Amino acid sequence: MVTEVTESVVNQTIYWGAVRLQNHNFVMAVTDAGLGYLQFQKGDARDGVDVEAWQEFTQWARKIGQPNGWIQQEDRLKPYMQQLDEYLSGERTNFELPLDLRGTEFQQSVWRALHEIVHGETVSYSQVAQTLDRSSAVRAVGTAIGANPVLIVVPCHRVVGKDGALTGYRGGLVNKEKLLQLERQGK
Repeated sequence: MVTEVTESVVNQTIYWGAVRLQNHNFVMAVTDAGLGYLQFQKGDARDGVDVEAWQEFTQWARKIGQPNGWIQQEDRLKPYMQQLDEYLSGERTNFELPLDLRGTEFQQSVWRALHEIVHGETVSYSQVAQTLDRSSAVRAVGTAIGANPVLIVVPCHRVVGKDGALTGYRGGLVNKEKLLQLERQGK
């Protein structure tokens, strides 16, 4: 079960780092409240953060903290890295860590709905909208899913098109397919 923190504490310290796990490269950030950001990056994390990933990270980080409140400190990321590594190796199907998710009330409701999607299964955007009793808000649901700051842990990769086709994923469709294959194998 994921513990969710929804309070907005502006200007708190952000601990971040470039992380390589199971041949995947990420930018990860936590606050004192929990995991707030997890994004794939194209470059090898052992070389630092690539330009595109850095731009996305800094855009997110500026929303919740001042630039002088960012500390590159991988030690603070270790508990989160361990669970993500277990997931990527097929040993974990659920995360047990606190999250510090920042978003509108609607985004928060969409992200909570994503937590209900069973490991190894997929649902459509319209099914997520129906779950929220907002059947006419499929586009808004898609936008909220696209704004998910914590990929994998908030499993937006489990949402597909109405016809089952892979559609949009901030982490890239190749990574989305890999995550779905990983989950199907472990099911």
